[in-house]
Amino acid sequence: MHDSNPQRRDILGALVAASLAPAFPAAAQTQSGGMPYRTLGRTGERVSAIGLGGYHMAVPQDEQDSIKIVRTAVDHGINFLDNCWDYHDGKSEVWMGKALRDGYRQKVFLMTKFDGRTKQSTASQIDESLQRFQTDHVDLMQYHENIRMEDPDRFFHDGPLEALLEAKKAGKIRYIGFTGHKDPAVHLRMLEVAEQNGFHFDAAQMPLNLLDAHFRSFAKLVVPKLVAQGIGVLGMKPMAFGNLPQHGLATGIECLHYAMNLPTSVVITGCDTMERLNQALEAARTFQPLTEAQLSALLSKTRDAALTGKLEPFKTTSQFDGTAQHISWMG
Repeated sequence: MHDSNPQRRDILGALVAASLAPAFPAAAQTQSGGMPYRTLGRTGERVSAIGLGGYHMAVPQDEQDSIKIVRTAVDHGINFLDNCWDYHDGKSEVWMGKALRDGYRQKVFLMTKFDGRTKQSTASQIDESLQRFQTDHVDLMQYHENIRMEDPDRFFHDGPLEALLEAKKAGKIRYIGFTGHKDPAVHLRMLEVAEQNGFHFDAAQMPLNLLDAHFRSFAKLVVPKLVAQGIGVLGMKPMAFGNLPQHGLATGIECLHYAMNLPTSVVITGCDTMERLNQALEAARTFQPLTEAQLSALLSKTRDAALTGKLEPFKTTSQFDGTAQHISWMG
């Protein structure tokens, strides 16, 4: 329902802003060369507050353009690199692996994701990712697309966790996390099942943007629980797949600043051009905690557009559900 009363919208914006004020302090932050660094949950790892998305870095047609984006990001302080076994049928990992030659692998915290829902498929995808990256280990391996209510049970009871723990013992992975873009209820279910099984995740990834604040909100429902449990918070889709700037609701830098203002360890953003990368670096360089007035203004401006969920299609459609479109990936 559209609210035509500007004063009421401002009041609602202020109330939402208050609810999104971090209930817990953000990860300890340090600054170096214009890049803020934060601690990843309980791990003690020092990670850049901005991370480079793995899907978009393989969008350029020329492999050398992609390598340049990755290396320029690292040269300017971004040390958290995101990827996934299924991105561009493996090309994202292959190209990132090439970018990490010549000593770059030692400079980064490398994360990737797997789609397996069995022990065999999980173990196979871990090994394929290592081969593509040309590395002997990844720093964080995440269970991809925790988007169905049964996905947490499959993680704990159908073999993926067993394969992960064996890979960790073998030195192939260091930390374990999970991701999802659909509904905070599924993330909450994963945390519940983890507690039942006495397991502690190192990180969790989810959409965190100005629309999410109003609709099926991970920021309100999931982030406080992650912070309380010492699980690193990884924000993704800070611009809602480009919909926030494309609809004139917020600039790219405002989107990144909002997500960085939450108690995130890392805000992952896709950079398929040098222009996008420079925007991300500028957002990192200029970030200051938002005042209550600034936050309220941004939330008031985005509320009406958020309420239908149409501008967050990863929540409301199957367009982004790769494992649903490619069931074989799950094994």
